[in-house]
Amino acid sequence: MKFYKKCLGGKLTLQTIGKSPMENKFPGAMKKYVLHAALETKNFIMMASDMTPEPHLNKGNANSLLINCNSEKEIHTVFTNLSAGGLVNHSLKINNNGALFGDFKDKFGNNWILNFNRKILIKK
Repeated sequence: MKFYKKCLGGKLTLQTIGKSPMENKFPGAMKKYVLHAALETKNFIMMASDMTPEPHLNKGNANSLLINCNSEKEIHTVFTNLSAGGLVNHSLKINNNGALFGDFKDKFGNNWILNFNRKILIKK
């Protein structure tokens, strides 16, 4: 989440199990796990939890996080920052709908889709 804050800006709040009212309900090894995390920007709130211990975590390719950006500058900045150290599947290009679009897997294995609908701005 600290990486995503660095890339996307906003205010990050984290609550670990060890700092929560549920502290005594979990084994000591889980006290450092994040119970609730929220990254709040002017355009969205991204929430996460660290409640699945690594041996049981199964990351799949069936889901992606999508950010619909508000400007060409924003999509380029977010794409560059979030894809750093990851694997770009499709670099930013204008698609057949006239939107600037790209997707990648970040350095943590999470899939992202970025979109900027240029046609909306053209119509205004």
